[in-house]
Amino acid sequence: MNVFAAAALASDPFGVLGISASRNGGTLSVPMQIVLLLTLLALLPAAVMSVTPFLRITVVLHFLRQALGTQTAPSNQVLLGLALFLTIVIMQPTIAEVYHRGWEPMEAGQLTTTQALEESAKPLHTFLQRYAREKDIALFVQMSHAPAPRNPADLDLRVLIPAYILSELKTGFQIGAVLYLPFLVIDLVVASLTLSVGMVQLPPVMISAPFKILLFVLVDGWNLVVGSLLKSFYS
Repeated sequence: MNVFAAAALASDPFGVLGISASRNGGTLSVPMQIVLLLTLLALLPAAVMSVTPFLRITVVLHFLRQALGTQTAPSNQVLLGLALFLTIVIMQPTIAEVYHRGWEPMEAGQLTTTQALEESAKPLHTFLQRYAREKDIALFVQMSHAPAPRNPADLDLRVLIPAYILSELKTGFQIGAVLYLPFLVIDLVVASLTLSVGMVQLPPVMISAPFKILLFVLVDGWNLVVGSLLKSFYS
């Protein structure tokens, strides 16, 4: 047993790393706590993808790759990595506020775990509320049969999170449709030209792909797309 484990055991002989043994049957057993912890860790990637800008960014990048017609270039790993780092850049102020309002006071013993979770949820609540549409919020308020909130701060996360997801999906599809239009024009022009000269055996997509890539490079497309995505969250 190392020094840190010994110190943790000395400070709380019934629990280490947040897993506490049952005291007089009043708490969950250690195996059940481990199962719950592993379940939460398994759900963490879904939460990261759903309640962060990761959702909008991945949808837009997928539409961009489809519009370019490059199939698997860039690869899924590259697009997901780019989306993840852009998400970290956008969420950094919110993450820092969650850390300062929830984790630091709890670590200092000023807040209990429940109070720390409530304080940590407030910055996330503010972020989700900023980008969730009123129409989507009203839908989930109605479906959950919850009383109408008097102000935005009264919205529950179980209403706000799905409303945010729907709003982000709509925004991502809107941006993707706008990205598609110039490349669609190139496809139509190339298809008309190939049909007019009788090149029916050569797929028009094969001819238009280099022109679309060249246009994207000439206008510095990655800078424009990434810049527009970042600005959409800071506007």
